[in-house]
Parts: sequence; structure tokens; C-alpha cells
Amino acid sequence: MYPDNPHSVPVQRAVEVHQPTPLPPAVTVPAPVVPVQPNSVPAVASIVLPDGRVVTGYAISPAQPEPVAVKPAVSRTAVNVALGGVGFLAVCGGLLLLTSFIAALTAFITQLITLAAVVFGGWIAVQIFSASGHQGGTTVNIRKAVIKRNHFHG
Repeated sequence: MYPDNPHSVPVQRAVEVHQPTPLPPAVTVPAPVVPVQPNSVPAVASIVLPDGRVVTGYAISPAQPEPVAVKPAVSRTAVNVALGGVGFLAVCGGLLLLTSFIAALTAFITQLITLAAVVFGGWIAVQIFSASGHQGGTTVNIRKAVIKRNHFHG
């Protein structure tokens, strides 16, 4: 900070000093110490650093992950039998559908033939019964007619 006026006399200011208030220490309850015997005595390793110092300590083994449950291998024969069964069912289903389709197609064709017979038979019946009732037209008596060179003489 730069002084406002370098030629003036510094002013003395009152300084307050704050003393920190000490906090009482937290009461801690020590956990009971239970002696545990290690399973095996770890090996002590010593390492010589490049500057000549020797560092001695225990080697730490890395944590081993839990082993994954091994799935039993599926035999090739079991896979082949399963695939064969699926294929057999697919073929049987296809044959059943094909048989149903052929039966439906046969019934459809039979119905079409029956419909054509009914319609054609009806048309013939109309022709027969309408001709006898129809009087306006030329009637030719074939028994009395003499046919010469495609001309009728009666």
C-alpha cells in the first residue's frame, strides 16, 4: 500500500490484539485393543536406494478378488441334441402349417367350383324356361322343312 502523502508524519493507530480462546479437548473413549495373532509371519524385505540408503519393511501382498463361480462346461452332445430337438419341432410345425394350408386351399377351390356350377346351371335354367314362354320370334319346324344349299324351304 502506498502512503497518501510521503512527507507527512505517520499516524499511530490503536491496535487490538485478539487472543484465541482454547477449546476443551474432545473426550475420546479408546477402543478396546484385542490382540490378534497373524496367520503367518510376513517376510521382511530390504531395498537399497540409488543413494545408498536401505529401506526395510514388510512386503504387502495385493488383495485377491473373490473367485468367480466356475460354470460347468456344457457338453457338445447336449448342445447337438437340443439343437436337433428345436429343428425337429420347427419342421413338424412347418408341415402342420403346410397341411392346413393345402386343406384350406382345397376347400376354397371346391367352393369356387360349386359356385360356378350353381351360376352356370342357373343361367341354363333361365334360358330353357324363358324360351318356352317367349312367343315373339321365328319358329322353324325342322320336320317339314327341306334343306337345299343352306336355304330352308317349307
